[in-house]
Amino acid sequence: MKRWLPYPTLSLFILATWLVLNQSLAPGHLLLGAGLGLALGFAFRSLQPPPLRIRRRGLLLRLVLRVTADVIRSNLALLRIIVGGRSRSVTSGFVSVPLDLTNPYGLAVLACIITATPGTIWMSYETQDRILLIHVFDLVDEAEWIRTITERYAQPLQEIFA
Repeated sequence: MKRWLPYPTLSLFILATWLVLNQSLAPGHLLLGAGLGLALGFAFRSLQPPPLRIRRRGLLLRLVLRVTADVIRSNLALLRIIVGGRSRSVTSGFVSVPLDLTNPYGLAVLACIITATPGTIWMSYETQDRILLIHVFDLVDEAEWIRTITERYAQPLQEIFA
């Protein structure tokens, strides 16, 4: 079965996404979505991703709650800046964050966390030096951002995906 359908969940997800995006259950869309799901399943197999191992599920839940709270707080802070008319006094900037996290799944989750938080965006990651470059909309304290990224997000991710 794995030979003909290497990633059945991924193929099914692609089919479902295709049908939702096209808002149709027509036979042509079903065939095209199924073909796309199969083709991308085979393409994904050639990438040979490392096996995913989640070690500490409780910590993962706490991290999700922490990120949710941080995103809400960041939304409110950004709203205060924009609605309060303080946007002219805001200092944007780039922050270089040294990371110990090397797991590709952990780095992907960290990228999602940083990009999902309003006012921050993942710019680049240098694999050799393990330096993450982020852009912060309202940069007040660079050291605080480095501490936040490494202690609140990267360190728990390293334990989760160890």
